[in-house]
Amino acid sequence: MGRGRAKAKQVKVARQLKYNSGGTDLDRLRDELGVGDSSRNDDADDLNDELADRYADYADDYGAGDDDDGRTSGRR
Repeated sequence: MGRGRAKAKQVKVARQLKYNSGGTDLDRLRDELGVGDSSRNDDADDLNDELADRYADYADDYGAGDDDDGRTSGRR
């Protein structure tokens, strides 16, 4: 008989967790995960700039003879 009560309690708790927000502090969670950290965004921007500078010559060489459909001129 005790098993039925325990299961009912578990179902009740599970429903509360599923349907109630629980008052989650989103700012605290963001801080813990480091999502809103501006220094991380600066590092990513620096990396993107570095990669763009490094591969700019390749993009210019590759795109010079291409048509709009991506094929090289004269090879149809």
